[in-house]
Amino acid sequence: MKLHANAALSLNHRRRLVRRVIEEGWSIKTAAGASETSERTAAKWVARYRAEGEFGLLDRSSAPKEVANRTPEDRVRVIAALRRLRFSGPEIAELLGMALSTVSAVLTRIGMGRLGRLGLEPARRYERSRPGELIHVDVKRLGRIQVPGKRIRQRGLGRARQSTTGGTAGWEFVHIAIDDATRLAYAEVLRDEKATTAVGFLKRALAFYRAHGIAVEAVMTDNGSCYRSSAHALACRGLGLKHLKTKSYRPQTNGKAERFIRTMLSGWAYAALYRDSGERTAALPGWLSYYNFDRRHGSLAHKPPGSRLAELNNLVGSYS
Repeated sequence: MKLHANAALSLNHRRRLVRRVIEEGWSIKTAAGASETSERTAAKWVARYRAEGEFGLLDRSSAPKEVANRTPEDRVRVIAALRRLRFSGPEIAELLGMALSTVSAVLTRIGMGRLGRLGLEPARRYERSRPGELIHVDVKRLGRIQVPGKRIRQRGLGRARQSTTGGTAGWEFVHIAIDDATRLAYAEVLRDEKATTAVGFLKRALAFYRAHGIAVEAVMTDNGSCYRSSAHALACRGLGLKHLKTKSYRPQTNGKAERFIRTMLSGWAYAALYRDSGERTAALPGWLSYYNFDRRHGSLAHKPPGSRLAELNNLVGSYS
């Protein structure tokens, strides 16, 4: 039983009080004095005990049984239906002519306060069974560091784009590849995201995976121009790779690459105060080694990708 924070009597004290009155014949005044409570409170517990027994000694909710201005249930169902259609709180309030505070309170009460993936199709999670069966490839644009920028001055994080003359310092492009089965990752900081640059990165990524005993069979990319180019298509054909593309406006399909980029940004790109872009680029190989062989991965039973690679290789070897 959860007692009220200011309850003067515990359950045992209430039981002792009512038994003194009912079984031992004490007066309400004497029992109340012995329990250091008021006669009114003592009479209340005695009356409840006589009417309901032990159950009557439990605390009751102080909320009223009926609320005159409570939102009708049919209106609550309408609010819930609109929420499942991914309407925001202000949109529902405007559509139904209700106060936003009322709509927000109703949404919170029915457990729909956060929109999240409400009303969307369930996330389809998949994982390939063999190393190299599929690698995810993507590009992330980063501002080039020329002088300490606002993030360093205000929060001590390392992203800056403004030069001393007031113009932009330009961009760098981080090309990444991550194996679907093991999450073993490879990345390079390159000057652009043109087709020839993407093809060169793909070849070096394949060499990286071969060095770890992984034969890549297919590659998945988004619909960026470098991946839709003829040069990239010819390269994939020449390398014997099947090229898979995500659906338009569906970055979730390439979610492992997207998630790796988020981890990389927080763990490497914005994790230190870099003096310039060269220093940041020089730190990337060390962070990649940490990610691949030391950092525990939540989706890999808290093991690093290197351990997952060894496990899968042993499993394949046992069946060969």
